[in-house]
This record gives sequence, structure tokens and C-alpha cells, in this order.
Amino acid sequence: MRLLLTSDTHVPRRARVLPELLLAEIARADAVVHAGDWVDEATLDAFEAHAHRVIGVFGNNDGPALRARLPEVARADLGGLRFGVVHETGAAQGRERRCAERFPDLDVLVFGHSHIPWDTTAADGLRLLNPGSPTDRRRQPYCTYMTVEVAGGALTDVTLHRLPPRA
Repeated sequence: MRLLLTSDTHVPRRARVLPELLLAEIARADAVVHAGDWVDEATLDAFEAHAHRVIGVFGNNDGPALRARLPEVARADLGGLRFGVVHETGAAQGRERRCAERFPDLDVLVFGHSHIPWDTTAADGLRLLNPGSPTDRRRQPYCTYMTVEVAGGALTDVTLHRLPPRA
């Protein structure tokens, strides 16, 4: 199973449109996981129109219309793994411990908010993944997203993809 992980798309505030490479990945993925800050309902509509399945949450920049359509926390069984999605997890220091305590029933937690790619494992085995942002790199050198391969109830590949600078 191939998953596309993204977050903090911030369309149309940070970018007018989604990057072409990200759009191509949507069609290739068995499921798309979006960790919030869509900003525009049209972006959610575009994901839903082109993806086989969308698992998403609202973020702090998402207004009432998106909050009405999306949960604060989403959960899904994907390829035999228990995934959770949330926008914000708090400060980097102590993140693994806090998330393991908050989500003891998960194998993988996808989160966003910071725009900083993250891939760590908590002491209890919870894998924490932040794909960064495909449209707003902030202090990072590149805009990013992740792809994940799941087979036999395990993550077999986690790849952070760098996007070229916008023209």
C-alpha cells in the first residue's frame, strides 16, 4: 500500500496552487493523509476528487467550513497498521513521550503544524511522521511531502521528497 503524507498546504495563502509533483503523487497513492491547514475548501475538494481515499484533519488555520467537514483527530487502519492524524503535537522537546501517552493505541502518528519534517520513534514503538509543507518551507531549505509504503503490517519505506523552488 502506497500512502502520500502531506500537511500545511495553505492554498491560496502561501501558494496559489498545489505543486504538480504533489498532484501526481495523489493519483499514485492508495490513500492520502493530510495533517491539516488546508485553508481553502477547494483544496480539500481537489484532494477528494483525485485521491482514492483521503484521511485528513483540520488545522489551526482552517475555518468553520473545513472544521465542519474534518475531525480534529482521524484514525484509520492502513495496511495492517493503526494510523492517527492530528495537526499539532506541541513543542519538539518531549513530543515522543507526550504522543505515546496521548495515542497508546496507534502504530503511526502523522502530524503537521511546524512545517518541519520529522521522523522519530517513541520508546513504546509509536512512529511519528511530519511531512513538512509542500508550499511553505518557512526556515527549511525545501518544501516537502512524504510517501510511505506499508506491507505486511509494517512500514517498509518512508521517503521525504524535496520539491523544486517555485518559479
